[in-house]
Parts: sequence; C-alpha cells; structure tokens
Amino acid sequence: MTDAAVQAAPGNSATAQPETMQWDSRARRVVMLWIPLLCFLLILLFPFYWMTVTAFKPNAELYDFRTHNPFWISSPTLDHIYKLLFETSYPRWLKTTMLVAVCSTVLSLVASTLAAYSIQRLRFKGSQYVGLAIYLAYLVPPSIQFIPLATMVHQLGLFDTPFALILTYPTFLIPFCTWLLIGYFKSIPYELEECALIDGATRLQILRRITLPLAVPGLISAGIFSFTLSWNEFIYALAFIQSSESKTVPVAILTELVTGDVYQWGALMAGSLLGSLPVAIFYSFFVDYYVSSLTGAVKE
Repeated sequence: MTDAAVQAAPGNSATAQPETMQWDSRARRVVMLWIPLLCFLLILLFPFYWMTVTAFKPNAELYDFRTHNPFWISSPTLDHIYKLLFETSYPRWLKTTMLVAVCSTVLSLVASTLAAYSIQRLRFKGSQYVGLAIYLAYLVPPSIQFIPLATMVHQLGLFDTPFALILTYPTFLIPFCTWLLIGYFKSIPYELEECALIDGATRLQILRRITLPLAVPGLISAGIFSFTLSWNEFIYALAFIQSSESKTVPVAILTELVTGDVYQWGALMAGSLLGSLPVAIFYSFFVDYYVSSLTGAVKE
C-alpha cells in the first residue's frame, strides 16, 4: 500500500487527530467564551429592552398580560412620551440635571487635575500620604456627609437651588478623580517636563502645554465618571431640592410620577429612557479615549 493510500485511509489517526483537535478547540471556545458572553449581554441589555417596550406600550397592553405579550408591542404609542414632555415639567428637570452634571464635572476636573499634578509632580514631603488620604475620603459614605453638608447648604442660603448640588457633588467626585489622575500622570515621562523647565517654562505652562494634552484619555475617563455620577445621583438631590421645578430627573420621575400607590409605569419608563440617552451619547463619543485610559495608553 502506497503512502497516499495510507494517509487517505478512514481509520488513519494522522488525519483524524487534527480535525478532532480543531473541533474540540471550537467547542471549548463556544462553551467558555461565546455562551457566557451571550448570557451576560442578555442580562445586561434586558432592563433597557423592558424599559423601551414599556415606554411605547399603551395602557391596554401594559396592564393586560393575559391578552397581550408582555415582551412585545402590538400597537406602539407615543402617549407616554407626549404626556411626559408636555404635561409635566420634564424638559425643565432635564435642563436642571444637565446644568448640575456639567458644572459639577467641570469643577471636579479642574480641582482634581490641579491636586493630582501637585501630588505627583511637585514631590513635596508626604505627598504619597496626601494622595492616599484623598482616596480614602472617597470611601466615606455619602450618608455620613449628609448632615454637615445640609448644615452648610442652609447656612449659605442655597437650599432648594441647583447650586446646592453643584457644590456638594464634588465632595465625592474630586477624591476619585484625583486618585485616577495621579495614576495617569505617573505614566507620562517626567523627562518631558524637566526639559521644559530647563528651557524656562513655568509649571502652569508645562501643565497646559505638555501634561494635559498627553493626559486627555485620563481626563475624559474622569469626566465620564463625574458626569455619570452627577447625572444619576439621588440622595443629595432628594434632600436638598424640594420644589418640583428644580428637581433633577432621577428624583422627579419617582416623586412626581407616582401619586399615592399608583405608579404611572409608561411615563416612568419613558422618563428613564429619555434620561439615559444623554449619558449613552456621552459615552459613545468618548469610548475610545475611555478604553485607552483604562489600559494606561499615552497618545502623543
């Protein structure tokens, strides 16, 4: 029997073994990677799907699961969104939430950038302990800070105004952003700043022209974190804002769209859906910078 006949024989293990190994590798990849990933995506995306379906469902389908499929819409409607936009103060709630989130994010980024640069680059005595103390401040629960912050808000006459939230949100945003930027500033070569110092540049010029352009991914990552927390914050917004017109979206859709024990589920889900869109859009624009900041990449 020739060599070709031997290789082509059905029982030859030389040809069957690679095919079996390849099949085992594919099966293992499906079981170990794709199935868990699919389950994770379903669990993660199902609340958003349910929120979207509920927002566009008429009340007849929303409260009658025996006749209508709870996971699908037979007759989509915009009544809930219309009621939310034109029969409530939702546009004003959205505007207030955006104002608070943007101002708190900008204020936190400016303060945390200066603090992180000072701790990492100036190298004063005890700088490492200062950085650790700032991060430990982030671990303090907001409920413990609530009483002293409420006293300060009342003394400053800022109660029931958006400025109360703009000034209190940085108390938990600045510590984490500072810790995050400290780690990112470490990845920027210090020799670049030394060369600039030799050429006569000041610290502010170095920060503005060298360090910050290289730290854009880290700044965007801190900005996304600050904006998301400011947008979704509930405890301080519930305690410091009382008037209906000045409430933020997370608080308003719960306190204004629930009358007694009656939950207006269509309007609630529509408000949650519209309220999540700005954060999703914000992430979509800067997702590349966010991923690069997590991997510690420095783009020149």
